[in-house]
Amino acid sequence: MPLKNQSRLYTISDLASEFGITPRTIRFYESERLLEPESRESHGTRHYGERARVRLKLILRGKRLGFSLAESKSLIELYNADSDNTEQLQRFLELIAQHRQQLQRQKQDIAVLEQELDAAEQRVRQAMPGSTAN
Repeated sequence: MPLKNQSRLYTISDLASEFGITPRTIRFYESERLLEPESRESHGTRHYGERARVRLKLILRGKRLGFSLAESKSLIELYNADSDNTEQLQRFLELIAQHRQQLQRQKQDIAVLEQELDAAEQRVRQAMPGSTAN
C-alpha cells in the first residue's frame, strides 16, 4: 500500500487489463513518447504512475472519438500545459470544431444511407411472391 505522498504504481499488465488493451499497445504508445514509465526494474518490468494512467485514458478516449495519434498528443500536451497556455487551448478548440463538423457530415451520410436502405427494403418486399404491394 503506497504511503500518503506516494502515488500508486501500475504494471503494464495492470493498465492493459484495466483498459482492455494489450501490453503491446501500451509499449507502442511508449515508443511514440505518449507514455513514460516512472520506473523500470532491472529485469525490465515497467511501473507507471497515475499520470501515465490518466494519459493512457486520454489517448484511448481520443481514439474512440476519432482523433489521430498526433491529435491525441496535442490533447495530452494540453493536459500537461499551464492553465494560461492560450495557444494550446485555441488549437484544441479548433480540433473540437473539426471533429464536430466531421460528425455532422457523418450523421447526414447515415441519414441518406438509411433512406436508401428503406427504399431498397421496400422494393425487395414488393418483389417477394405473395406481396400485397404488387
